[in-house]
Amino acid sequence: MSEAAVDISTSSANEIAPGIPDPYSLPLDKIDVSQGELFRQDAHWKYFERLRKEDPVHFCAESENGPYWSVTKYRDIMHVDTHHQIFSSEGSITIRDQLEDFVLPMFIAMDPPKHDEQRKVVSPIVAPDNLAKMEGLIRERAGKILDGLPHNEEFNWVDRVSIELTTQMLATLFDFPFEDRRKLTRWSDVATADLNSGLVESEEARQAELLECAEYFIGLWNERVNSEPGSDLISMLAHGESTRNMDKMEYLGNLILLIVGGNDTTRNSISGGVLALNQNPGEYKKLLENPELIPNMVSEIIRWQTPLAHMRRTALEDTELGGKQIKKGDKVIMWYVSGNRDGEVIDRPDEFIIDRPRARQHMSFGYGIHRCVGNRLAEMQLRIIWEEILKRFKKVEVVGEPRRILSSFVKGYETLPVKVHPL
Repeated sequence: MSEAAVDISTSSANEIAPGIPDPYSLPLDKIDVSQGELFRQDAHWKYFERLRKEDPVHFCAESENGPYWSVTKYRDIMHVDTHHQIFSSEGSITIRDQLEDFVLPMFIAMDPPKHDEQRKVVSPIVAPDNLAKMEGLIRERAGKILDGLPHNEEFNWVDRVSIELTTQMLATLFDFPFEDRRKLTRWSDVATADLNSGLVESEEARQAELLECAEYFIGLWNERVNSEPGSDLISMLAHGESTRNMDKMEYLGNLILLIVGGNDTTRNSISGGVLALNQNPGEYKKLLENPELIPNMVSEIIRWQTPLAHMRRTALEDTELGGKQIKKGDKVIMWYVSGNRDGEVIDRPDEFIIDRPRARQHMSFGYGIHRCVGNRLAEMQLRIIWEEILKRFKKVEVVGEPRRILSSFVKGYETLPVKVHPL
């Protein structure tokens, strides 16, 4: 099964998947890469290939998210990401605008100095000494999860492994009641869900669930703020100088950021790695023969998967990028998923190569002041789960097609049917 394989048996000649036209059959100005269906059907690759070749800084005048610029090449994305004085994060980090009556401020969607002050409050939780303390706990949990899997029987890897490991970790980071940890998964999914996904019925239903999240966490805040400062994220926020006076919506916004950042990215890379190795059996064989490649493979998985497909900025002034005139106030989308396949910077970008030189050169964590604060924790969880997999199984075999998420933001999986074969 190749990365570009699509079932076109029910498609017409100019479709690359059911209902998805071949991008080369469309006028360039009609290409809209923000459609979630492109990602659900894994049909976005040729769209970004065309934009990189023909219009790397591309304007889409009409979409369900309004007009926007697509930045699709590695170096251009890097320019936008590292010039926060020109390209602001204020307001929203996704192509979807926040609703005026339900704004969730969060530090990733802020500019300095407030961004820097709030980020500094939570960053100690992923400091190297703290990560070293967490390693044993993650390994113990990974082992228990893997030991509980049925052998030679089909099950959903996303639910049994990817979600379970990352949700247990999130519960620890928040010191969240362990028995309620699946609430974190639900709130993460609800926060980012496309309204056509079937996950939430309406915008009102989404807001109601997120307000339930806020109420739950306010209860935890009230416990922590009246106790000695602890080492969990809620205690850090409650006692942090720049975060202790947050209102309810800013608290909720930062919680959603930390939940999605700690959950979606790692869980979809855990699933994506299993899929990539099954699509590339030569690389799986290489891994089994050379387990010491795991740390490098982790970076390649994160590049290959690109668990968050894009980040959004807003131009603070008129500026030029790639020969195009971007106006103040324009919406600018950095497509990390495209930059990670840019052959001008990454050699053989469409191949999954676990011993790739300079594998950490990917864009999946962003650059500049907004680079993912938890990137080392994500890498550590992936490294440990694969070290533990190789101790137990000769193969994690994908036995059916994955079901992907309807989203142009979270690039992930609802299901991945697998069987595990013990050593």
